[in-house]
Amino acid sequence: MSGAPGRPRPDPRPERRAPAGAGPPAARGGAVIAAVYAPAAALACFALGHTLWAGLAEPGVALAFGLLIAVGELVGGGPAQAAGGRTRGEREGAPLGAAGALAYALLGAVGGRPTTHGVAQTVAVALAAVLVGLVPQVARGRGPALDHLARRLLTTGFAATCCQPLHHTGTPGGWTAPGPLHPLFLTGLMALTALCDAVLAAALARARTGWPYGPLLRDELRALPGIGSAICATGVVIALATAVAGLWALPVCCLPLLLTQFAFRRFAAVRTTYRQTIASLARSTEIAGYTPHGHARRVAALSRAVGRELGLNEPDLDVLEYAALMHDIGQLSLLDPVPSGATAPLPPDRQRRIALLGGAVVRQTGVPAEVAVIVERQADPYRDQPVTARIVRTVNAYDDLAGESAGPGGSLRALERLRLATARDHEPRVVEALARVLACGGRAV
Repeated sequence: MSGAPGRPRPDPRPERRAPAGAGPPAARGGAVIAAVYAPAAALACFALGHTLWAGLAEPGVALAFGLLIAVGELVGGGPAQAAGGRTRGEREGAPLGAAGALAYALLGAVGGRPTTHGVAQTVAVALAAVLVGLVPQVARGRGPALDHLARRLLTTGFAATCCQPLHHTGTPGGWTAPGPLHPLFLTGLMALTALCDAVLAAALARARTGWPYGPLLRDELRALPGIGSAICATGVVIALATAVAGLWALPVCCLPLLLTQFAFRRFAAVRTTYRQTIASLARSTEIAGYTPHGHARRVAALSRAVGRELGLNEPDLDVLEYAALMHDIGQLSLLDPVPSGATAPLPPDRQRRIALLGGAVVRQTGVPAEVAVIVERQADPYRDQPVTARIVRTVNAYDDLAGESAGPGGSLRALERLRLATARDHEPRVVEALARVLACGGRAV
């Protein structure tokens, strides 16, 4: 449903694409990134220097785990890049590489013989293996993925620091001694390591995008029971099995996680196809001449950015994006198109009828029922709407008003008109969130 009247017209606006990485002031974001990169670089330099000076302990074991980590990075294709760091639905792009690095950090014996590789060699082997695994990405022009590398070094170093000194004291006991409590100790250590990684990932995403830290951390923590728990469990199993069976345990223990990774990739591909199908369906109103070209796509991208600014979590953002793409689809049920797709000047009962028709169409597409609810409730007073419907209503009106106010200052005039309508049509909190997003260039997800 569009928010401004007018005659049918071709859309004169260029695509308003959000610049990747727009966010908070550069100084603050740069400080957070530096606070992560600096200890990672110091750890890498110390690990490489110490290992080169002291020599490589158990070269065969180091080579085996280095190959495992490198193959994991190659198979996973490195970190799945997306806005904020990773693709939706997959929090770690190379789970096999992560499990291998953590297993080497926990390793205390191989085939019954104690290991002596220590913290520095653990980090050095992980660093060299990850760099080897990232070579194909750099060759394809994807960049060095420094966030991924820094997080991998810090988490591996943390796990090794907590575990390796205990193996070399000569007097292990209690939870750290081989026995029934040792797996519980390793599992607890992996849970703490995963928590540290989630904090780092959310901090880096916040620094690069400016999205609220709380929802980012919540999304990271919500993902831990999925692929995160599989990585931690595989790391523990590899370390324990290698201590008893030797290096032959590596391929056997890695197979389940490898299959899980392929399943996640298929799931991500299905979700991508699903989103593309919805986007294609949403374009039917443009093809039929009911709405301007690109309107649904712009509203969806900006709505998702506003939802992120307001702290919505990842599942709610997906529902919001689907509803924004399909918010005008009810106009296909009209015999005569609304001029320029603008329904705001229509009587409230006719607006509500169009919204209900749109919800009925959406319910037949197989999308979640929450999407149809948002589409149906666009014409309700905003105080009676869920926050997702308020976002779609406000962003939709802004897109139409900004298009009518062509020229310098068009966006400011559109925002001013939205602020003047906050008493009845638009929630002030949503309008101000939209203003913040636009001030940062529009952070589409």
